[in-house]
Amino acid sequence: MTQNSINTSDELQQILCFCRHIAGAAPIIAVSLLGEQTLGKLSAKATFELILVIRDFQPRLMSYVKNIGGRTIIIFAVDQWVFERDVERGFLGEALASALIFPYTALCGKEYLYKQEIMLKKRLILELLENLVQTFPELSHNFQIKPEYFMYEVMLNRIRIFPPLSYSHSKFMSETAPKRELELVFHGYMEALKQLEKEEKILFSNGYVLLHKKFVAESKNPKIRLANLSRNAPRALFTSVFNALPQLLNAFSQNTDALLNFQKFSINREADVPQRLVDPQKYIFVPTAQGLVSLADRIDINTFVRKMLLNGEKADVTFNRVGGVLNDVYLITASAQGVEKKVIVKRFKDWSGFKWFPLALWSFGARSFAVLGRTRLEKECAISERLRCEGFNVPKILYVNHKERLVFMEYVEGEDLSNAIKRIATSEKTEENLAKITMVGEIFARVHTLDIALGDTKPENIICTSDDKIYLLDFEQASYGGDKSWDIAEFLYYSGHYLPPLYSNGKAEAIATAFISGYLKEGGDVHVIRKAGASKYTRVFSVFTLPSILLAMSKACRKAEARR
Repeated sequence: MTQNSINTSDELQQILCFCRHIAGAAPIIAVSLLGEQTLGKLSAKATFELILVIRDFQPRLMSYVKNIGGRTIIIFAVDQWVFERDVERGFLGEALASALIFPYTALCGKEYLYKQEIMLKKRLILELLENLVQTFPELSHNFQIKPEYFMYEVMLNRIRIFPPLSYSHSKFMSETAPKRELELVFHGYMEALKQLEKEEKILFSNGYVLLHKKFVAESKNPKIRLANLSRNAPRALFTSVFNALPQLLNAFSQNTDALLNFQKFSINREADVPQRLVDPQKYIFVPTAQGLVSLADRIDINTFVRKMLLNGEKADVTFNRVGGVLNDVYLITASAQGVEKKVIVKRFKDWSGFKWFPLALWSFGARSFAVLGRTRLEKECAISERLRCEGFNVPKILYVNHKERLVFMEYVEGEDLSNAIKRIATSEKTEENLAKITMVGEIFARVHTLDIALGDTKPENIICTSDDKIYLLDFEQASYGGDKSWDIAEFLYYSGHYLPPLYSNGKAEAIATAFISGYLKEGGDVHVIRKAGASKYTRVFSVFTLPSILLAMSKACRKAEARR
């Protein structure tokens, strides 16, 4: 305890004597002095709050207010069993256990309180990680998290539930908070993280926390999300009840300026809090080809062009829309001193109304699509980076603005595969172009062995470069463990609509055969191929591909096992 926390040892003894009076004959397990008063920064008039943990305390929970030496003392007396249940599972919405989240000083039972602190922080870290997986099911595989995230996010969650807490903890949660006090609180999170690493929930890498694959898979269970959401109501109720009285007493016990500041905060808290407190998302990073990017980064299109594309140089910059009905997609071209740089920027919009309904109706019964812009951005970033790291040719992600749902990526020069299919349709360089189809089959097989389904495999999303490299594009519908048969069905049947209505059955079969041979050559699952020939897929593409062509391709898929 710091010198100014309690002015005299006599005052301390009076507080402890009052605690003994409350406990009676029951053993006192711990006494904790709460909040920033432990940092020695409050005046002599400041209200003190204490948690008194008593074994076999009857009644189970009571609050007491006493004036000691001109100072208001508030004591929350709680039975040990109740306190520990609040730590272990949020029995009271962590209204009392949260005393271990913010700065505190142990007046009694230091080891007991530290043990409970680690147990609480460990559980809260797990909840945060589970929520991250539920919110970012694909991107969570890629997250690299600074441990400070957990400390600030846990605190901020309590402030969101009871905003006046920001009034008393704003200095602690600011960028200029005293290092020593931060380290005291942060130490508990590091100890909890070390225990979670031993339990194979997380991994440490170069100072970052990574989520274990098994943990990610388990956390996608919808029951976990419901369980975490169900904790918010008791947290809001009990936290408000247990903090309202101390906040009011503390405000009225201070001078007029302090009261006015408190009232001002109450009026403007929604707008003021985010500006004054640390944003926890600045400690969550996703990898890109240019390095790690924080979820809190907010660089817009103009800033990206000026700072990251041109490095501050003057240049002629043009913006050209290059497609995208459901998204905004632009090609940025910057020319300076005879050097031209090109970048694709994609803004992910939410699909709703007339945009979404036709797509849902078209694919009904065969495929569901990610609708929210944030979800599709997440998939684009996560799958693209995973494939790039595995050695596949994909456009490099250069920067991501999660707030504005912007992705900046490398521009790949070349022609899309639909041109090769059109040449096959006109019998132009058939063997050369069928070889490209075979290469695509090989690539799909290698992607599928990673348990990744690409989601949108139209030939337009495959680029052939002048040096015969094949690039995959557009991963906003991709996912781990998705429908791999859809990938094959969409590629083949969508390719079929480029073929002319007469005398094309043989060409359709040739395209399907070339693709299947490449897919099976690279170890693709023959059952995935055969499933792609099912009627639920051919029905979807019958809108724009002739039935005879669909039949030829689907028959080739169903007979794939005989070719293996």
